[in-house]
Amino acid sequence: MKIKKLLIIEYVFEIALIIILSFIYYLNKPIETPKVLYIHKGSINNIITQMKENKYDVNKLDTFVLRAIGLPQSGWIDLTNNINTKADFLYKLTTAKAALQNVTLIPGETTYVFLHQLADKLNLNVKKLQEVFKTLSPIEEGALVPDTYRVPIGITEVELITLLLKVSNEKMQEFSNKVFGTYNQVKWFNYVALASIIQKESANIEEMPLVSSVIHNRLNKGMKLQMDGSLNYGKYSHVKITAKRIKTDTSQYNTYLHKGIPKIPVCNVSFDAIRAAIFPTKSNYLYFVKSKSNTHEFSCNYSTHLKNISDTKRNK
Repeated sequence: MKIKKLLIIEYVFEIALIIILSFIYYLNKPIETPKVLYIHKGSINNIITQMKENKYDVNKLDTFVLRAIGLPQSGWIDLTNNINTKADFLYKLTTAKAALQNVTLIPGETTYVFLHQLADKLNLNVKKLQEVFKTLSPIEEGALVPDTYRVPIGITEVELITLLLKVSNEKMQEFSNKVFGTYNQVKWFNYVALASIIQKESANIEEMPLVSSVIHNRLNKGMKLQMDGSLNYGKYSHVKITAKRIKTDTSQYNTYLHKGIPKIPVCNVSFDAIRAAIFPTKSNYLYFVKSKSNTHEFSCNYSTHLKNISDTKRNK
């Protein structure tokens, strides 16, 4: 009987040793993920399910390990490397936090310029950023909400554009629901297109409803908008508009050449500009010109407009 018991003990020990060695081997297996990973808040089961949906090599055994070592952090996780051992990966999920930095999109800036700024600041590939944006964005321009975004160092081009568009879309829908009680994408971006010209032309937020009224009044009379700001699109965001440019630019953005508002917004706009596009001041203004104080002088007729232009030139 003693021999039989010893054999059973030896067998159990061998099985236990095999299990332990297999577990150690498992924990030392490599797992490949992005260096920076976003983890949603939730239970361990939900987090593992989320990672499986993202095609990461995790399973129920990882759920067991995490229950033993702790709940994963939520938010951005800095894993340091693309490839970690399973043990390091699970440990970092519970302890690591990503280093974040601010990136700011100012109202009136074009996506072309902003993506170049992001590439420089975050050491990313601008061509890839442009390709991902073109693939994921619902519109060529105006899909981003000007704001300061907290993004993790090490984020990829795909992750960054996905994040910016997701946050922007949520904010746009929230604002639209407050104003209209619903969100219609086509209707929304029609207002964004109008707001983008308001954004480019206005000297300050207070002027926006007045500039909007000029645009609405000119459209109602069938007049061309003839606004320089519409030509500050894409890479021309900060380029001074000249008479030569007005004559030679045949794009849809040339409101000296084409009637109406460009179908695609000129730039990314603030909610102040969108509010002004929706709710213009009631006026008879048809013209405006920049004054000495860098604000604008508004007028209802062309003769007064010419006088305002003359006064502005005289005071320079």
